[in-house]
Order: sequence, then C-alpha cells, then structure tokens
Amino acid sequence: MLFIHEKGSAEVKLPQLIGNRMVLQRNMNLKIWGWANPNEKVKLSFKGRNFETITASNGKWLIRLPKMKAGGPYTMTIAGQNLITLTDVLIGDVYFCAGQSNMVLAMERLKENYPNEVEHDNFSQIRNFFVPTKADVTKESLDLPKGEWKPAMGKSLLEFGGVTYFFAKKLYQKYKVPIGIINSSVGGTPIEAWMSKDAFKDFPAIEAQIKNFRDTTYQNRLKSSGQPRPAKAMPFSDVPKTWHKFWMPGYWADQGVRNLNGVLYFRKEVEVPAEMAGKPAKLFLGRIIDADSTFVNGIFVGNITYQYPPRRYTVPANLLKPGKNTILIKLTSTNGKGGFVPDKNYSLQAEGQVIDLRGEWYYQVHEVFPKTSYPSPGQQISQPIVEQNSPTGLYNTMVAPALDYGIRGFLWYQGETNAGKPKEYAKLLPALIMDWRNKWGLGNLPFLFAQLPNYMEVDYLPVESDWAQLRQSQLQTLKIENTGMSVGLGAGEWNDIHPLNKKQIGERLALWAEKLVYGEDNITYSGPVYRSATVQGNRVILNFDHVGQGLVAQGETELYHFAIAAADKKYVWAKAKIEGNTVIVWNDGISGPAAVRYAWADNPESANLYNKDGLPASPFEAEIK
Repeated sequence: MLFIHEKGSAEVKLPQLIGNRMVLQRNMNLKIWGWANPNEKVKLSFKGRNFETITASNGKWLIRLPKMKAGGPYTMTIAGQNLITLTDVLIGDVYFCAGQSNMVLAMERLKENYPNEVEHDNFSQIRNFFVPTKADVTKESLDLPKGEWKPAMGKSLLEFGGVTYFFAKKLYQKYKVPIGIINSSVGGTPIEAWMSKDAFKDFPAIEAQIKNFRDTTYQNRLKSSGQPRPAKAMPFSDVPKTWHKFWMPGYWADQGVRNLNGVLYFRKEVEVPAEMAGKPAKLFLGRIIDADSTFVNGIFVGNITYQYPPRRYTVPANLLKPGKNTILIKLTSTNGKGGFVPDKNYSLQAEGQVIDLRGEWYYQVHEVFPKTSYPSPGQQISQPIVEQNSPTGLYNTMVAPALDYGIRGFLWYQGETNAGKPKEYAKLLPALIMDWRNKWGLGNLPFLFAQLPNYMEVDYLPVESDWAQLRQSQLQTLKIENTGMSVGLGAGEWNDIHPLNKKQIGERLALWAEKLVYGEDNITYSGPVYRSATVQGNRVILNFDHVGQGLVAQGETELYHFAIAAADKKYVWAKAKIEGNTVIVWNDGISGPAAVRYAWADNPESANLYNKDGLPASPFEAEIK
C-alpha cells in the first residue's frame, strides 16, 4: 500500500516501476529515481541505510543504491516535501520481457491446459509488472503507463503471461531467488516498433520515416489529409432465411458456400440428461472466426469480438433443462474464411459429464457484406499513422521509461508480424539486441528469444516458407554473444497462431538462463544446432553443437523432414541417418549436393531430430561451398 502525506504543494513522485511489491535487481548498483521541485532535497531510507540527493533543474532526481544480495521483504521510504512508504520490496533477479501477443498470452487463457498450476501454485516471491499498451512516434515518454507489481498468487497469477510465468517458476524453484517480470508486449506488432531511433543507423529509409514522425509540419499535413470521411451505411444483401446443414467444426467455404462474409446464425439442439439439468455448466466453442454472440435456450451467455480467444462461456444454473436444449450462435465474419476452427474443444460440460457438440448443426445466412474494394495499382491513399505498428512507436512509451531500472536479462518472443519479410529480420533482431543493451548500459546482458513454433497447414512436399526463413534469421542471431534461443518445434498448433503450450517455451528459455545467467556448466540447455557440413560423394555429413547425450530420432526409427538440393536449389526429400554425433543426408537422384534443409516449412510436423535430453533441433538451411 502506498502512503502519501501532503506537506506542501509539490510532492515527490515515483515512476510506475518503483512501487510496492517491486523486485530490485540483486548484485547490481541500482538507480531509484523520480520527480519533485527543482533543487528539492530528497531522502531515501532502505535496509538501515540513508541516502539523499538534490533534484535537478528539470525536476528529476536519482539516488544510487549499492549492490545487495537477494532477500526481503523490505520497506523503503522516500521523503521530500512528502513521505512515501513502499512495502514488500524484494531483491532478486529481474527480466525485461517483450514482444507480441504470444509473450503476453495470459495464464487465464491457458487455465484449461494447466489446471493444477492455476489451482495450486502460490509463489509470493515471483512478481509481474504488466505494461499497458501505449504508443507514440513523436517522442520518448518519461514514464510507463500505469501499472503495479503483482505476485503469482490467486487471481494475479492468471494475469502473468504464460511463457514468462513458467520461465520464472522454473528458475525460482531451482534457485529460490525472487524473480521479477516486466512484461511489455503488444499483439500484432512488428519488431521495428520496439527499437529506438538510434537503432536504425543501417536502415536509411526507416531513419527518414522517424524524422518525419518528429516533424510537426509533416504530422499536421498527414492528419489533415488522412481525416476519415463520414461513413455511409453499409448495404447488406437480403437472403432467404433458409436453414442449411453444417458439420461442426469447419469453415463454410469448405462446405458449399464461397466468398461469403457477413452475419450467420448457427443452431443445434442437444439432449441434456436429467443429472446435468439445472446445474451450472461450461460451454466450450473452440475458436470462432471472427466474432460471436452465443445463446443457450434464448439466454445470452457470452461473446468475443475477434477470432483469437478461446470461447469458454459459463451457463448459469437453472438454464439447462432435461431433454432438448438449443444453442444459438450469431457469428460475424468480416474477412477470409469464416467458421469454427477444427481440433478445438466443442463441448457442453456439467457435473463431470461432457456432451460433444461436434457433428451436425444448422446455419442460416442473415446478412451478406459487400466485397471490400481496394485501391487500384498506383493509386495514392493517405492513411493516418498506426503508432504501435510504426518504428519507435512502442519503444518510446513501453521501453525507454524503464531504462533506469536494473535488470538481469531480456526475454523476447516476436516475429509473426515480420514473417512477410523474413530475411530482413536477420538484420533487425541483432539491431534490437544491440540497441537495448546500449540503452540500459549494463553490458552484454543475456538476451533470450523464442523461435517461432510450427503453425499452419502441413505440406507433404518440400516448399518455400516465410516462417522457415524467419526461423533461419532467428537462428543466425545466435552468433551474437550471450544470446539464447528456445526452439519452438513441437509447441505449436497448426490451427492457432497462439498455441497454448507455453510451458514448454518458457522452460526451454529457462534452460538458457540457467547457462547464461546462472553459470550452469553441467546441463544441456539447447537442442542440436547446425554447425557445419562436408560432402563425401553424394552424401552430406552434418555436424551439430549441443548434441547433449547424443542425437536421436524422436519417437521414430528414422529421421524425417530433411531435404537436399543440387546447385539448382530444387529441393527434394532426402534420406537421413544418425552416425555418432553427425547426421548423414542423401538422395540417390542428387549426385552433387549443394544445400540441405531441415524442418523447412511453416509447419514441419514430422521433423524429429532431437538430442537424448529431449530438446529439438533448430530448423536450418545449410549451403555447402
């Protein structure tokens, strides 16, 4: 609890990160800062020691604390013309975690996958500070958006990002050191938005763009030209109100209807046994593209306005009746293939009984949206800046204000939004790493990142893949000192860009932390990583780092998902076998092999090269010279 006693008109103020339940970085000289009147004396007391400083002419003050060992809880007081008392302060290890939605996907979204953790985990010394979304391309903010430190207990645990929670839990259970997580992530955002203006010295086009962002004249011109016109009422097409059969789950584009976006109703009658009637129930409707409002026996039970969250609706007691009950879904699809994502949970559950909702439903088209018209080639359209998707837009507001806070390392989970230009990522990710390390000024802090997992439909022939190329760009980043990468293969879902297996990703990142942060030498912390190749006749011998206790074909007798090409780069499937710590790859139709790929696809489902420690090999492309 924060106590402020007024003793004058100007009060000492603290940044959002300096608050109750905060975790301060151990074994590091620390900065505690804030704002007050110019030339005001500020005093700080902590752990029996007193410090003081004078506020600068710009109103900022800063007090440096010496290195301290892990421990707590402690109380800190800060006094100027007012007194602030901060309680339950811990000293431990702090990680700055950022990226897009998979970094911040909350434990609340994962609770069906991890019911034991949600019900039983209670870690008062694991703390989370979630940074709300705010963007600005014109200047750096002085402080983060409003937030607070919360412990991994009860409802607060559900607010943790799944990756960061399982990362922190694994480290806390092993080292018993308080862990602080600062989670600064925004869904659907590109890496460029998280980089400072100084990071783009080798990107002249982006530098020019940032210069324009900070040019008032340019901004005003853009705003005036990009003002939206008053919207006209959208015309809808009248359609016959006829009910058609539909097989749930699935997409109507695959069931006899094409090029349809609009509003559709889906209906199913279910037979409810007497023992479920009158009891509170849970209705699971997988994932729906795009928005839905759902009713049981005519009573509204919930809605979601976009496609990604799982539909998990509570059916109140006394709503279900014995015998026939009706479920009605009003579905709005705005773009692409609308419908119900396969391989998800579609069921009604109560009193330990489960009614499977897959199978025959009926649907009715209610409204049809007209097709969106796009500008013709060469047509110029002025559009307002989307600041959270623009270079520096999130760095300025959600990174820069944290630079004075002591941390032990970084976690990064991002890349999906940049997959359209995957080779550029090989330059952008290293630039972000160098940028953040320079800005914090704490040396080459460990930078741990999650490689994109498997996603989308499975290809059964060798293909080109933007997601594979982006994974290659991530893999190449391991050349930078003190970086680590958790391989995502096996943790993805073909039908969900937000896979729920966040424990595997978080714990694989924690293994890298055990090595790079905590200095563990006798552990296997990575799956096999391609190192080099040699050619003997028509065979390619691949060498790997991180073989651990040895290489293995996980779950199979043979290795899969290796492809080989001659100089023409036309890839065909290859045979592969393990010999010692190497993999031999060949195809009898390729006499002069020039390149090998492993797990090169959006969703390389059959890829099964692991080490015996249970960690998957990273996908890679090897050109043999």
